[in-house]
Amino acid sequence: MMRSFSIGIVLAALIAQPAAAQAPAAAPRTFTIDQAMQYAVEHYPTIRAALEQTHASAAGIDIAKSAYLPRFDSLWQSNRATANNIFGQVLPQSVIPSMSGPVLQTASSGSVWGSAVGALLSWEPVDFGLRQATVSAAQAATARARAGEALTRLDVQAAVAVAFLGIAGAQRTAIALQADLDRRDVLSRAVHTLVDNQLRPGAEASRSDAERAAAQTRVIQAQQAVTLGQISLARVLGVATGSVAIDATTLADRVPVEAITGSTVPHPLTQVHQAAIDAAKAQETVLARTDLPRLYLQSSLFARGSGAHADGQLDGGFSGLGLDRANWAAGVQIIFPNAFDFISLRARKAAAAASTRSETALLDEAVLTVTSQQQTAAAMLQAARAIAANTPIQLAAAQQTESQARARYQAGLASIVEVADAQSLLAQAEVQDQLARIDVWRALLAQAVAQGALAPFLAATNPSAGVR
Repeated sequence: MMRSFSIGIVLAALIAQPAAAQAPAAAPRTFTIDQAMQYAVEHYPTIRAALEQTHASAAGIDIAKSAYLPRFDSLWQSNRATANNIFGQVLPQSVIPSMSGPVLQTASSGSVWGSAVGALLSWEPVDFGLRQATVSAAQAATARARAGEALTRLDVQAAVAVAFLGIAGAQRTAIALQADLDRRDVLSRAVHTLVDNQLRPGAEASRSDAERAAAQTRVIQAQQAVTLGQISLARVLGVATGSVAIDATTLADRVPVEAITGSTVPHPLTQVHQAAIDAAKAQETVLARTDLPRLYLQSSLFARGSGAHADGQLDGGFSGLGLDRANWAAGVQIIFPNAFDFISLRARKAAAAASTRSETALLDEAVLTVTSQQQTAAAMLQAARAIAANTPIQLAAAQQTESQARARYQAGLASIVEVADAQSLLAQAEVQDQLARIDVWRALLAQAVAQGALAPFLAATNPSAGVR
């Protein structure tokens, strides 16, 4: 017996060892709504990508401004080659190297060293506004990227707030449904006692069990909604590992008094389309100055050396690596555009003008969208406030109805169906009362998103803000 007891202890220890060795699950990260929205701004990949695009566009401005600087090109070369020159012209190409010097009487396969060094300073003092137009186009592209970043930030923060309020609503629903389950559980036990004592028919016990099971199912579904909401919130927060939880204590029992006032700053959506129009117009300006002449001031200093002589003699050794002759030059150069570029340039100008008209139409559509969103949000907020004011009345009446139905049932004046209906009415009233305040916050968030600024919404979530 002692041996069996010892073996049992060892087996129990071996079975319990993996469970004991298993590391405890990490606690979920808890966010308030303002913490969640700020965390998403700092970590969500789309916002980081939009920010880097803004940085890249800002660098484009510096690139465009660099065109105002002069160019200073220099080179050094040494080569070993033959010195057989020939009289005649060669069409412009990039294959045959250029050659200088007289044409020799006889060809030779001998080779000599040659060297060259030079520097060219070139500056464009007059460009008829082309460089300024290019800089303006780069600035318009940067403004467009910044507007896109602001719109992305608004969309992500709004998605976070929607997910946060969705979890808060699911949690309040689960609380109300759990209270309904508890009531039905108490009723089921009371009904079973009456049935067991043959004071009520057995059908009433079956009905109470069915009502309790249905209430249990609703609780499970509400808990599932909470879990799925937390998974969705983790995604829009940019949390790759671990779970998240929310702290909605500052929202669940409060209703903001004041609505969000209109913002003086244009909505980010309209800013994006306005920036697109500015970028298209800037491109039109660049194209309008592309077919104008360009004036350059240039100066050059260069020197060459060769191991070949005009009489055909070739020096041996390292002769030619040194520099034999030096020259300098300075002058003005005017470059005229290709005369046949007007066809393609006219098409590019037409495309740029069409792009401007297209972006203008999209801006008009964006204004309509924002206006519609603002009107819809105002209607939602008005209805949500009215519902939040009405649900306490509905809840009080449902509570009284359920209490009276239970009293009538205990006195034998009502059936189980009447009590079940009263409890269902009470559960519905409790859920609606819990969600009414969350719906006011949802409507307030929709109004803030429609205005294009979430700062007033975050200020309203502060416990010190006006409440009712």
